[in-house]
Formats: sequence, structure tokens, C-alpha cells
Amino acid sequence: MEKGATEPVMTGELKRKHERLHAALLDAGSLLVAYSGGTDSAYLAHQAHAVLGSRMLAVIADSPSLPRRELAAALHFAQHHGIPVHILQTHELENPDYARNDANRCFHCKDELFTRMEATRSKLGFQHLAYGMNMDDRGEFRPGQKAAASHHALAPLVTAELTKAEIRSLAREAGLELADKPASACLSSRIEYGRPVSPENLLQVERAEDSLHALGFPQVRVRHHGELARIEIAREDLPRALDLALLDRITAAVRACGFIYVTLDTQGYRTGSMNAVLPTSAITSAR
Repeated sequence: MEKGATEPVMTGELKRKHERLHAALLDAGSLLVAYSGGTDSAYLAHQAHAVLGSRMLAVIADSPSLPRRELAAALHFAQHHGIPVHILQTHELENPDYARNDANRCFHCKDELFTRMEATRSKLGFQHLAYGMNMDDRGEFRPGQKAAASHHALAPLVTAELTKAEIRSLAREAGLELADKPASACLSSRIEYGRPVSPENLLQVERAEDSLHALGFPQVRVRHHGELARIEIAREDLPRALDLALLDRITAAVRACGFIYVTLDTQGYRTGSMNAVLPTSAITSAR
């Protein structure tokens, strides 16, 4: 428990799930936790450290697909809560199967991560790998789960049958500042399927999103469609974005990142919008 934090007040089913999580972590013995800085992996790392102490290590994969602001936030959280963390350089962009950016891209990314984590686990003498999959993730299109399974990575949050909402609730009760942090996928998820992923277009997206954050939009996605940038902004912020003067500033900022055309998606921000164009056959084969 962090200094100044209050003991979580839990009753009923949520308390039982919390206890199941701790039991699963104890059963694991020692863990390398795949840590991205999102709520799920951060809560898992926090609880693993509370239960296992030095018998856990949070591992964050660093590559051009990770925004610098997310890396900094993840490292700050780990330092603030005393969680040991290791930065692992990954090289998924060197894999042509990843760079070609088809429906299996996330599989190749996570396969690279867990392969390198497995080497680190063996070198340092930890027993298991673990990652932050929760109950709600099971029905979604997430090829990375296949990679995790192939490397026998544990999913303690699923073992405890915790949903995303329950994890946020537990994180809030534990006094964790990222309990309500919005989801943040890697930069490659912004590149339209079939367009090769490269350090250059990832940097374009990162710079464009940073410029929109600087304009006061906290939740955005810049979808890369070649010369065209399709901007998704949280729906509650769309009325402000439609101000003509601000639209001009948005256009200028995004064009400065190398895009020629800039369009505002009227549906607003939503996760997985690139998956909407995938045929069912591609999703089925990638599962």
C-alpha cells in the first residue's frame, strides 16, 4: 500500500475477485509483467509488486511505435509507486510481417515482445510472464492474445475474472492516479491496414497528436491514410473543434507534420476504428 493511500474498501464479489488476483500472483511465484502504462497493466504491476515484492519486474517495450509521452508517463508511475521497471528495446519494425501491416500486425508485435521477455525471464531467473488482459478483452479482435498464449503468458486479471470497470474501481480504491486513464494503443494502430509501418509515418502521427494535445484536446487519434490525416476527437470536444478559427489551427498544425489533407471524423474518437474496414475473413484468420 502506498504512503498516504487508504486501504481499499471492498465488499462482496469485487473483494473475492481481488483475493483471487492475489492468490493467482502468489501461485505464480515470480513474474515479469508486460507493462505499457495503461490502467490494466499498471494495476497488475502494482498488485504484483504488492504481493511479490522483488520477485516481480515490470517490463516496458520501447520502439518507435510507443509515444514518448506514454513512455515518460509509464516510467513516472513506476517510479512514484516504487515498482521495479526494465525498458526492453524491441525491433518489430524490422520484421517484414509486421511492417506490411495486415490484420496480423499485433500478433507479430506481441510475439516480438514475449520472445524478448522470455529471454529476459530465463536470464534473470523469473518463473513466468504475465500481461494485463482482462475479461472484456476476450471477445475483441486482439491477435496479440494468440502470441501471448503461444508464449504461455499468464493473465492474472482474467484468472480473477476482473472486468475493465472493476479494474478501474480497484485502481481508484488503491489511490492510483491512472484509474480513469483513457485507453492508448500503439502508434501503429493509427496506420491504415495495408500501408507499411515505418518510423517516418509513426513519427508523423506522434507529432500530429502531440500538436492536438497542445491545442487542448486530451483524447485524440490521428489516423494515417497516406497524404490524408483523419482526426478523431472525443465527441464532447467536437463542438469546440468545429470553431472555424480553431479548425484552421488544427489544419495548420497537422499539415506541419507532413500531411497534405486534413479531415475531421464526425463520429469522433473511438477505439479500433481501423478494424471496421477489415473483412470478417481477415479477422477470423487472425484470431
